[in-house]
Amino acid sequence: MKSVIERYNKVKEDHYQLMNPASQVKFWQREAASLRQQVQYMQEYHRKLMGEELSGLGIKELGNLENQLEMSLKGVRMKKDQILTNEVKELHQKGSLVHQQNVELHRKINLIHKENAELQKVIEEKHRKEDIATSNPPYTINYGYDMLTPISLHLSQPQPQHGEPPAKAMKLGLQLH
Repeated sequence: MKSVIERYNKVKEDHYQLMNPASQVKFWQREAASLRQQVQYMQEYHRKLMGEELSGLGIKELGNLENQLEMSLKGVRMKKDQILTNEVKELHQKGSLVHQQNVELHRKINLIHKENAELQKVIEEKHRKEDIATSNPPYTINYGYDMLTPISLHLSQPQPQHGEPPAKAMKLGLQLH
């Protein structure tokens, strides 16, 4: 409570002094000196954290510095672990999304293959019908035989009829007398 009252009085005094130009210069000089002192302290502290200029420190101060470094290192490790965990989760999500897209693409490919097979059957049936239509003239007589089945014809010698003597073998060719 006492420190709050002191800060209030200091701010009130500083505010009053800002009204006077001479006191404004003094205020900014004090502020600059205070900031220089803070920068110098921060630089010294940084050097100590980096392991420089430790010769003037006692055992207790070195222990405190070591504890601060360990706490800082622990915080850095926790932050690193959190970042790595988040990246792994993100990569798993991306992998899952890619897997789902892959499954969907395979499904579409299979559907297209089926459609192509059905279209191929339709085209083959259409070609078969066209071949049948072009192979049968429009005015043919069909006696119940399959017109696409090949027919085999053989020449044979004429068979004698009942009661006829066997005929002499036919001679083919041209004879001159």
